[in-house]
Amino acid sequence: MVARERVRQLQAEGRDVIDLTAGEPDLDTPKHIRDAAAAALEAGETRYTPVNGTPALRKAIIAKLARENGVRYAMNEISVGGGAKQVIYNALAATLGAGDEVIVPAPYWVSYPDMVEACDGTPVIVSCGENARFKLSAEALEKAITPKTRWLILNSPCNPTGAFYSAAEIAVLAEVLLRHPHVAVMTDDIYEHIRFDGEATPCIVAAEPRLRTRTLLVNGVSKTYAMTGFRLGYGAGPSELIAAMNTIQSQSTSCTSAISQAAATAALEGDQGFVTEAREMYRRRRDRAVALLNDIPGLSCLPPDGAFYVFPSCAGLIGKTTPEGKILKTDMDVVMHFLDAAGVAVIDGTAYGMSSYLRMSIATSLPKIEEACTRLARTCAALRYG
Repeated sequence: MVARERVRQLQAEGRDVIDLTAGEPDLDTPKHIRDAAAAALEAGETRYTPVNGTPALRKAIIAKLARENGVRYAMNEISVGGGAKQVIYNALAATLGAGDEVIVPAPYWVSYPDMVEACDGTPVIVSCGENARFKLSAEALEKAITPKTRWLILNSPCNPTGAFYSAAEIAVLAEVLLRHPHVAVMTDDIYEHIRFDGEATPCIVAAEPRLRTRTLLVNGVSKTYAMTGFRLGYGAGPSELIAAMNTIQSQSTSCTSAISQAAATAALEGDQGFVTEAREMYRRRRDRAVALLNDIPGLSCLPPDGAFYVFPSCAGLIGKTTPEGKILKTDMDVVMHFLDAAGVAVIDGTAYGMSSYLRMSIATSLPKIEEACTRLARTCAALRYG
């Protein structure tokens, strides 16, 4: 990414850059999880495991899904991969052929369309604007489905917007899918526990059990437990799909790290106090960031319902001129100006399928968020028209 390279260049020059691009918690992995990883290492658990994960981890995943999501799966319906990203890729690689379509609501996580294309599929981007609170409607889904549609990908809470689907919204989407039995649904639930109303994120299989045979639930431990470097994700779905995904993985990376699997087992089975504390911390950061951003002329920001990003509109800055005489024509122009003039690094909304927006991570300290917004306010105040 151009902006990312510019961040590195400025940092190498000794510039003070507040980086709000990171999609990972700034918190330490909880001690009981670290201890489990160390204990596994000391116990000699350093060998290959089954491709689809250790029995202990798969049992922990099954118990988690039953306890938190109200759905039941068997051991051969669980796949463990090197992050949720690999699980998604394995599913697409195992099912897509040339011409197959995958519906991707926008804004979307940047990797979805690229992974679809890498697997010879065609991403069908459905724009879900701010007036729809960045969520796919039943009408838009119905319109996007064709005889070639293979998958719908739903990410809730969403990266980059933080939007999540309520039980009622999931139910109406499920009604559409029931009318199109050739369409499978993949739910990326990686931000499941970072939902600011404190409620559980609805599971589409629990809401509509008739979709179970064509649904893949994708999740992982990276965001919830601050375990991004452990690289562990998992999927739950019909045994035929899981078997095909395991075959793909067996010929690429084989099993996930045995140490990471031991740590993930401890994360799912152990004390969940960290999850509640982290969510409350993100909520405070969300509230402060939204308030400060909405005080800056030219920016406007809906409060995200979950995840740890804010997604403000910068449409009010498009067309303005910098003190150096450059006209800001795109959200990328805004990103680069913020970086050069304010020393604040953010990501353009165009990268997520929606222009004139910015993605800012709040997975950083309140003082950094406040300082970043102070710098942005000063930078925006220096812009002019004409």
